[in-house]
Amino acid sequence: MEIFEDAPERAYAWAQAGRGAALATVIETWGSAPRRVGAQLAISGDGEMQGSVSGGCVEGAVVTEALEAIEDGVPRVLEYGVSDGDAFAVGLACGGTIRILVEPIGGQGMPFEVLAELVAARAARTPVAYVVRLGGSDGRIEHTGHSDRFRLDRSGLEEDGNTFVAIHNPPLRLVIVGAVHIAQALVPMAQVAGFDVVVIDPREAFGSLARFPDAQVMNDWPDAAMSTVGVDTRTAVVLLTHDPKLDDPALHVALRSDAFYVGALGSRRTHGSRVSRLEEAGFSAQQIERIAGPIGLDIGASGPPEIAVSILAQMIQSLRKP
Repeated sequence: MEIFEDAPERAYAWAQAGRGAALATVIETWGSAPRRVGAQLAISGDGEMQGSVSGGCVEGAVVTEALEAIEDGVPRVLEYGVSDGDAFAVGLACGGTIRILVEPIGGQGMPFEVLAELVAARAARTPVAYVVRLGGSDGRIEHTGHSDRFRLDRSGLEEDGNTFVAIHNPPLRLVIVGAVHIAQALVPMAQVAGFDVVVIDPREAFGSLARFPDAQVMNDWPDAAMSTVGVDTRTAVVLLTHDPKLDDPALHVALRSDAFYVGALGSRRTHGSRVSRLEEAGFSAQQIERIAGPIGLDIGASGPPEIAVSILAQMIQSLRKP
């Protein structure tokens, strides 16, 4: 399964292979711009691209500018909007305006060593900020400060209007307990949405690479597996087994963690029994209220794929509109 939010990794690979690369980053938007600030597009020296800065509206124009930046080694700031004839010609007719920073890797742009540090931090799930002046080549990685930006997952310009802070939080992670049919539908959907997926099921007949070829599969008991994986503020936990022997240990870990979403499959009656067991185990009402149960948004879902859609939608709602 191809993951779409990996522009830094693509740019790093292309630069390392000697193909040349640039990163285009949305630094400011007005109106109904199709991509949020911080969205990135990687461009290779031979015109290959990965990611998006406008949902397809101005990518062609940005690629042309990026190829020139790779050639001359000079970063540039682009602006497109409906009042801009060139931008309208390439398709930004949705009523928005965007500014995009294009940085070649090397030259006066982003140093290759800084890009390597960024890619290593992302691989280690370490939150970092890339800070750069729009008119200079002093881009650097910062591990401290910017607490509000990290908490809100919000890149943006500083008050001076000339310093851009790109927030790189750890990738979103989905931990699924129960390698059932719903999980088979949910895994690829979540991966397309940018989640790293871990499927946990001690039953090897269920939790197998044959059933989940593109996910990390762990055949341990849920509490042990979740302790190994780690559950943090960028993690959603989804329980799908219907079996208290598997779901309850996972819930104990999830409810004591900082997971942004905890959901459990089951009817209202099943959830009522679950709540009683958790109360007996000493969990507070506030902790138990964190559980989305029955799981998923009420969209009238029927069958595993539609249930998976409802679960993913509820996860994203919890993340973006807590």
